[in-house]
Amino acid sequence: MTAQRLAVLRSVSRRPHGTAEDIADDARGELGAISRQAVYDALNVLADNGLIRRIQPAGSPARYEDRVGDNHHHLICRDCGRTVDVDCAVGSAPCLDPGDASGFIVDEAEVIYWGRCPDCAQALEAARP
Repeated sequence: MTAQRLAVLRSVSRRPHGTAEDIADDARGELGAISRQAVYDALNVLADNGLIRRIQPAGSPARYEDRVGDNHHHLICRDCGRTVDVDCAVGSAPCLDPGDASGFIVDEAEVIYWGRCPDCAQALEAARP
């Protein structure tokens, strides 16, 4: 584990659901300098080794978090992109029964709920005539 990877891991912990750019900015604050490529490399190694989780919402850059291994889901605001964790819909993995699993043995489900966060919903309501 290199100093750069440790800084990236700490940054992911400080900025749950942060993008690679968010994490790079945070890691630079700790290290002073780290290349964008070093951040991407560290994120890939950490995700590949199960130390962090990469989520890739449609139309959004990948986001990273250190909450791993519990098969939780996410709520994402359509307006501001705020992302929050949501516990498993049923309470135990894999959370969803796909009906016809086509022979697959399902061990994980990834669900993203889209909507508006309370702040954006309030702003939208206030902007209505």
